[in-house]
Amino acid sequence: MVKSLDTIKRPIEEELRKFESHFRESMRTSVPLLDRITHYIVQRKGKQVRPMFVFLSAAIFGKCTDSTFTAASFIELLHTATLVHDDVVDDANERRGFFSINALWKNKIAVLVGDYFFSKGMTMAVDTKSYRLLGIMSIAAREIVEGELLQIEKARRLDIKEEVYYEIIRAKTASLIAASCCAGASSMTDDDEIIDKMRLFGEKIGIAFQIKDDLFDFGTDDVGKPLGIDIKERKMTLPLIYALEHASKSDRKRIINIIKRHSEDKKKVTEVIDFVRKSGGLEYATKAMYRFREEAFEILRTFPENDARNALEDLVVFVTERKK
Repeated sequence: MVKSLDTIKRPIEEELRKFESHFRESMRTSVPLLDRITHYIVQRKGKQVRPMFVFLSAAIFGKCTDSTFTAASFIELLHTATLVHDDVVDDANERRGFFSINALWKNKIAVLVGDYFFSKGMTMAVDTKSYRLLGIMSIAAREIVEGELLQIEKARRLDIKEEVYYEIIRAKTASLIAASCCAGASSMTDDDEIIDKMRLFGEKIGIAFQIKDDLFDFGTDDVGKPLGIDIKERKMTLPLIYALEHASKSDRKRIINIIKRHSEDKKKVTEVIDFVRKSGGLEYATKAMYRFREEAFEILRTFPENDARNALEDLVVFVTERKK
């Protein structure tokens, strides 16, 4: 059974309430324009799944510390920075049903705001002497950029194989969830083995999370994400990769031609969606998602059972069974 986020949050309710004020304070600035923009962002925050991963990963090992709050704030700052920059790159006017920063304040300001959030996180880590956290987040930031650039490079040729796909999503998406779990654990212990196991746990969940997002592109449910958006953006997702690898030479050529030259044609995009659905690509990707989820559970269950570990399992189920 998929539990609600409110139920999953119960072991860390107090921590999340404190985090709200901690994060708002970290966003405060003496620049009026920046203050208005950060207030706008804070008021429209999402589910805060990544801070939940931080706090639950920490709470497995005891009561969360000041270092845990610093880690959660840095994670949220880096995540927000990447979203703001993504909207500029994608020329997106909306984010979660609201106007994006670049739509309201134009690209130059949006880029600077994203830069500010990342630098704010780094400053926070240095000020609190959280040097291990600084290292974790610097690696995550580097990997996110590498993943994005690798995806852009491959999108030009549409020649992504499954192993390259995993390389892209491990860096682009999974690295931040891996950093969340790793940072949470490192705020509680100096044990390298535990920290690395939590990083690997987060990485596997991040990969499963992205595969779930891929499936939305071909699904039948109303998930708040337009069908075929990845196809229009020429992103090679796991269901599509599988479908192309198992297609006849003529079908493969036809589908690639549609993606390259007709990705703005709604009827043609629907043709690609139908092709993937009939290929078994959705079933293949779903099995892969559950495989990574089970591998993550195997890692998590090496730690003693407690309320935080159980809630973390429930959070994993939530992000892989979510409807949007």
